[in-house]
Amino acid sequence: MLEDPLSATFAALADPTRRAILSRLSKGETSVSDIAKPFAMSLPAVTKHLKVLQRAGLVSQGRRAQWRPCRLDPRPLREVADWVEQYRQMWEQQLDRLEDFLRELQEAPAKAAPPKQAVPKRKSK
Repeated sequence: MLEDPLSATFAALADPTRRAILSRLSKGETSVSDIAKPFAMSLPAVTKHLKVLQRAGLVSQGRRAQWRPCRLDPRPLREVADWVEQYRQMWEQQLDRLEDFLRELQEAPAKAAPPKQAVPKRKSK
């Protein structure tokens, strides 16, 4: 079964190591061994993370002679941002309506309720 691109992107972003790799690649292309340096894991483990990122379209790997630099492809992140944006707009509208409602409550004349009278307690016999 084929996974839709947005789901693949979210799945790739679900792991903190992969997010850290993307953060590193946002500064520019680099080799797999340079990507692996700050992580307490083997090179094959980092390579597995890179493969997940590649399947999601977030990372591509080129070839320059013996050097195979990895680079970030931001297009899937833009798709995520577009998807999130529609929900941000919805919540903004909801919060604007709440703000209007609260403002109306503050501007409405305060209706003073008559003070409650204390009812004397009955004495038991």
